[in-house]
Amino acid sequence: MTPAQSQIAERVRAAAAQKRPLRLRGAGTKDFHGGPLDGELLTLDTLAGLTSYEPSELVVTVQAGTPLAELEALLQAHGQCLPFEPPHFGEGGTVGGMVSAGLAGPARASVGLVRDYVLGASLINGRGELLTFGGQVMKNVAGYDVSRVLAGAWGTLGVIAELSLKVLPVAPAEVTRVFDCSQAEALRLLNAWGGQPLPLNASVWQAGPGAAVGRLHLRLRGAIAAVQAAGRQLGGEVLPPDAADALWRSLRDQRHAFFTDAAAQGLDLWRASVPQTAPVLAAAGLAAPLIEWHGAQRWYAVPSGGAADLTEAVRAAGGWAAAFRPAAGRRAEPASLPPALMGIHRALKAAFDPAGIFNPGRLVAGL
Repeated sequence: MTPAQSQIAERVRAAAAQKRPLRLRGAGTKDFHGGPLDGELLTLDTLAGLTSYEPSELVVTVQAGTPLAELEALLQAHGQCLPFEPPHFGEGGTVGGMVSAGLAGPARASVGLVRDYVLGASLINGRGELLTFGGQVMKNVAGYDVSRVLAGAWGTLGVIAELSLKVLPVAPAEVTRVFDCSQAEALRLLNAWGGQPLPLNASVWQAGPGAAVGRLHLRLRGAIAAVQAAGRQLGGEVLPPDAADALWRSLRDQRHAFFTDAAAQGLDLWRASVPQTAPVLAAAGLAAPLIEWHGAQRWYAVPSGGAADLTEAVRAAGGWAAAFRPAAGRRAEPASLPPALMGIHRALKAAFDPAGIFNPGRLVAGL
């Protein structure tokens, strides 16, 4: 262990001995999400720094407390990136927080999940032991891939100390095209385009003010010839690069007007995940959603206590819905799971955190 890891391990062992909950925190940029923020604060900013970077091997290893912006700047200098576009949600977000949250940005449907890029991880468990999983190449990721279980666990299994991540070269070409259409037409177009060999990377549809017709933004990304050919086939208006970059960043970090207006009106932000082929969802009293990921992710601004129709419609479509960002002054309830899934979560929690000290109730109610 490094000195910083040893200090954290000592605090973990002391907390476990007294069954004293710990609240793990990187920069706190995602404190708005999930269940209660209970326990003694354990900040992880001492776990910072680059361990190794091999641009030719497309892999980087960093301490979990390393600022995400610092890592992205390093990769950009070498023409590389984290293709899943992790949200920042504020200044100072860390690499460990990125993996713990498991949240991806606009390109998620095309490039994959956060966990798809985690090659290896070191974790301080609830006994104060440093465990290492995976490695720095894909061939080391075999058997029970524990390192990827950490993505989206919200710090409930232990303290992530170090991460090895797969990175990719920045695509040589990118263009955003704009289409005026209704929600139903946007979903039809996205489904039709999804069945063709097109370099689709990200999409978003939002209703226009006071009208059924809205705007669909479609980002094409890939080889120059492929992007140019797709543009000629699809048509649409080309959004200037600066405006396109601002749009996708605002979606990634939820600074888009859809999100800021919901917050200003005191509405809860709900996230619905449905099959990409799901039709327009009928939810009484709710405004049209913002639709991402080629129709698979839909955001709704919901009054407090007004999500019953939404959850019923989403369930009927074969998906799920949950409060993502409550209005100011409120907290979302942690997820409740079916018995079978709850059993799996209990087993994982018991194996990694037998005293139940890490972020209790943050991810799942009762754990």
